[in-house]
Amino acid sequence: MTEVATTQDRRLRTRDLIEHMLAERSHVLALLCRAGGLEPFKDEQPVQALLKEFCELLVDYIAVGHFGLYERIGDGRERRHGVRELAEDLYPGISDTTESVVEFNSKYEDGKAVISDELSQDLSRLGEQLATRIELEDRLIERLQA
Repeated sequence: MTEVATTQDRRLRTRDLIEHMLAERSHVLALLCRAGGLEPFKDEQPVQALLKEFCELLVDYIAVGHFGLYERIGDGRERRHGVRELAEDLYPGISDTTESVVEFNSKYEDGKAVISDELSQDLSRLGEQLATRIELEDRLIERLQA
């Protein structure tokens, strides 16, 4: 009986973590769309403030997945072989997207970056990386919830 309760407790924590990650993701995507809608970009306070807020939320979203979900699986706390195997296959792609997020964040996080036409390209590349990450995450989430 205790083993069943422990398994249910672990699954509940996993579901809560997934829900939190999906909520963060939704906010990130909303701010990404909002930032893209500010074109043409000018070096003004509203753009800087939005980018700063976006970067903070973006890093939070990535951290929830990395330090919550992926670390839990990587540390061996996931008992289901199929989940571990899929996570191992997906992790290199997820890691690549994390690097892209870190690069974007490093460039724009402090709210003092010079805003130029390059921002549009950076947002576009980041959007593509996030789309890849979402696809990979959704595959893992589907397996976790099966």
